[in-house]
Amino acid sequence: MSKTILNFKPILLLIICLVVFSCKKNTNNNQLQEPEKRQVVAVPLKYATGFEIEKYTDHTLIKIINPWPGSDKIYTYVLTENHLVTNRFTAFDAVINTPLSSVVVTSTTHIPSLEMLEVENSLVGFPNLAYISSKKTRQRIAQNKIKELGRNEAINTEVLIELSPDAVVSFAIDDDNKSLEIIKKTGIPVLINADWTETHPLGKAEWIKFFGALYGKEKEADSIFNSIERNYLGAKENAKKTTIKPTVLSGAMYKDVWYLPQGNSWAAQFIDDANGDYLWSDSKGTGSLSLNIESVLDQGQGAEYWIGPGQFTSKKQMLENASVYGQFDAFKNDKVFSFTNKKGATGGVLYYELAPNRPDIVLKDIIKILHPELLPEHELFFFTPVE
Repeated sequence: MSKTILNFKPILLLIICLVVFSCKKNTNNNQLQEPEKRQVVAVPLKYATGFEIEKYTDHTLIKIINPWPGSDKIYTYVLTENHLVTNRFTAFDAVINTPLSSVVVTSTTHIPSLEMLEVENSLVGFPNLAYISSKKTRQRIAQNKIKELGRNEAINTEVLIELSPDAVVSFAIDDDNKSLEIIKKTGIPVLINADWTETHPLGKAEWIKFFGALYGKEKEADSIFNSIERNYLGAKENAKKTTIKPTVLSGAMYKDVWYLPQGNSWAAQFIDDANGDYLWSDSKGTGSLSLNIESVLDQGQGAEYWIGPGQFTSKKQMLENASVYGQFDAFKNDKVFSFTNKKGATGGVLYYELAPNRPDIVLKDIIKILHPELLPEHELFFFTPVE
């Protein structure tokens, strides 16, 4: 009997070795699924719905779950430190070694996040430099520290490849961007940032946590966002002190069609949180309504305030474009307020760049317009009266 056992031992050892090898191989191929899943920590997001961040013991995952409106595509990016790149990450859209030391971004809304995190010196390239308003970043442009990359939809890939940034942070309106595909093929990681798809003002601002993960500054990003959130919610509570809700009109005409924010949009949320009565708040959707002038006159002619009259910067300019603007009470009573007068040195509109990152300032501006007595010390930052 002992001889049988001795003969069986080599077979048993072989079986054990095969099982162990098989399990080990399985573990390597699925490290992000089973043992790692038990160690995952999800970064809490309160308002943003377009991305998720999961932290593991040796890497971080960022998932972009709403890259553009109506998309069901999900992008997954792996962030690693100390060049920890292994075969188990090949199924993902990009592997990025962090913290970043150099970056190219393609939207002005990305600039404030870099500056607030104090990593603006990592920016090495940008398409359409003239659109940037920030004085700090414009100074670096003047020093030739940030290269012009042409147009966003047709980036100068030769210059970008020569810059060889650690990553390119872009945005997409669909999945057909030839420039980004060319960049990916060179081995430069490309990440989609979808801050523009968020509909809640604080949801846009919360994308600073996306950049915080890229630079290993998660705590700083969290602290900055919490401060913005406190300021926003405090201003919102302040606006509730009055029972008066002034009526508000928005938008303007383009080729005989009046475009204005839908009821669930970012712009409509600001007016509601400022305790204003947006006259189209009951409309469904997060984009723009397209109305004829008769419809807008019927509902909005008596509106007390007109906030955001398109790109117009003066009443004279408005009347030259369409004399019908003069029929609105807000126009007659000098209650038209625009955000397009505040521009950078090369003509970039500050609101487009900074407002998504600082919704607390936007809200205070609108409260100041609608209820000036509630914020006697606040001076309008983004908005100015249309003269």
